[in-house]
Amino acid sequence: MKLRFTLVALSTLSLVACSDGQADSKNQQAVDALIKKTKENLIYVKGGSFQMGDFGQIDPKANNLPYSFYDDNKVLHEVELDGFFISSRQVSYADYDVFTEASGQPNINNEGPEAKYRAPNVPAGVDWYQAHDYCEWLSRKTGQSFSLPTEAQWEYAARNRGEFRPFATDDGTLKPGVNHSTPEERKEATSANDSLSPGVIASYPPNPLGIYQMGLNGFEWVSDWYDKDYYKKSPKMNPSGPEHGLEKVRRGGELGSEGRDLLTMNRRHAKPDLSIDNNPVLSNEPLYPNTFRCVLNESR
Repeated sequence: MKLRFTLVALSTLSLVACSDGQADSKNQQAVDALIKKTKENLIYVKGGSFQMGDFGQIDPKANNLPYSFYDDNKVLHEVELDGFFISSRQVSYADYDVFTEASGQPNINNEGPEAKYRAPNVPAGVDWYQAHDYCEWLSRKTGQSFSLPTEAQWEYAARNRGEFRPFATDDGTLKPGVNHSTPEERKEATSANDSLSPGVIASYPPNPLGIYQMGLNGFEWVSDWYDKDYYKKSPKMNPSGPEHGLEKVRRGGELGSEGRDLLTMNRRHAKPDLSIDNNPVLSNEPLYPNTFRCVLNESR
């Protein structure tokens, strides 16, 4: 009996080890595929200088009037950037699931109010820390310098290397159904049946650099801390935002927003964990309007 028990126990351990090995192998294949896909989707953005901020005041197409209602982007200032690579696509739920499974975390937004906005091919809804951790994980896995984009990198890329482009579309204009998703299409993208759903990634033409939906498919987190007066003191070379702060910058507009809310120069902000103070109803903002993409800080 003792011999039989020992053989059964060894057999069970062998099966468990085999199962774990198969799971590890499958997960590694998924990680390798994600890294390959990530690198294939990188767009090189040649460095240069541009006038960052609300350029309406120097744009004849805007009759030299501001494009944006917001005050924190009104100090037009020259910025010079080194070259970098940026992802042509936002990070999808399918991408993010590979990261959480590889790092031993539960998949995000499987329950609660965000669950209905979850689909493999729409951008993952995350707080700033979750976005930052994903890009940092890519760095560790590849040995390359992945991160969230700086605010300056994001705007420079969205505006096709700083051109006077109000929207990050193929021609700089916003035409729902032609170069931007319609409310009906967003309703069909997830099970939510809601025009506030994220749209399918890369479902419309990219901007001239080849980058899809910058700021047009939910807010996009950047690395910078927020300071409403930062443009008054921003350095010219490769600005990376204030050293400290209470909120992080996010670019673009809320899901379902149209028109001026989606302008390339808009600066939006929120606490990195999306917490809300002194609100009798909510303690946190919803995750699902907040998305991201990574940059690779290397030059050709």
